[in-house]
Amino acid sequence: MEIDGGLGIKVETENGQAHSRVSAAGLRELVARIGGAGDRFLVVQRIPDLPHVFAQVWHEKGREDGEDGGYRLEHRLSETEFRGTDVDGADRTAELLTGWAREAAGWDTGVAWEPVDLGPREEVPELPDEVREKVEERIRVRLRCGYDDRRTLTALAEEWTADGDERPVSRAQAARLVDRLWLDRVAEQARWEGVTEPELLTGAFEVLDASGITARENFTCCRGCGLAEIGAEREGARGFVFFHQQVTEHAAEGHGLALHYGGFDGSAGTTEAVGHEVLAALRAAGLSAHWDGDPDRTIDVGPLTWRRRLVG
Repeated sequence: MEIDGGLGIKVETENGQAHSRVSAAGLRELVARIGGAGDRFLVVQRIPDLPHVFAQVWHEKGREDGEDGGYRLEHRLSETEFRGTDVDGADRTAELLTGWAREAAGWDTGVAWEPVDLGPREEVPELPDEVREKVEERIRVRLRCGYDDRRTLTALAEEWTADGDERPVSRAQAARLVDRLWLDRVAEQARWEGVTEPELLTGAFEVLDASGITARENFTCCRGCGLAEIGAEREGARGFVFFHQQVTEHAAEGHGLALHYGGFDGSAGTTEAVGHEVLAALRAAGLSAHWDGDPDRTIDVGPLTWRRRLVG
């Protein structure tokens, strides 16, 4: 699947970079780039991420024998199926990986695949109902918010009922629970049509960020932390706007968003000017936004139908 020329994938590289919805040309550039120290592999997931489904490429330049190593391409189809092959050249590797991203018929033909050993399968015991229900409730809230990936949710599920050294949920149990609820949400969002209100909000924030107002979604846990930390995101901007995680959960319950904003110079005049710019951007995006012009009051958006699509 491609949207505006971008593939429906997220690419993470060994050097810590992440690239969402890259084009086929952009994916080819990433494949051709890898091979140096600290940048020898990339992992590709679908958007939205699907448990046990991914592709990965390994390449190492300048080996001790003086030869430039080939490319190792692997893709996992399910919890039990994992295949790999050796490929000559970045172009052919990128061609295969692009076919995988597009789910093109016959993309995997023309190369010799072999099974990748997954090792012994771990037996994961069921959680007691009272523990499972408590963890499920929390994970469903975060899934409705839509900002967390599976890795983050798994860590949350593991820690949610922990009390000192008592840890009722193992990492494997947390991962299995999260994967099940994640797939439920993916199936639900597949029925959504058109652009959702959170996507309109993201578009407005991107416009504001490009215009010199640092705009951050789901930023920190609360207002106090957000105001304390937004300065580190300044990057030459004259002002800021954000909403924090508690507000995200409020919106996901069917309410609106309260946006915090201000000027980095701390003046009421700049804060008011930023408020007017934020209000205009929100309304231009087609959102219902309300503000009385008082720089000491939040800008309210909504109420919203909060359907933020998972990425992972």
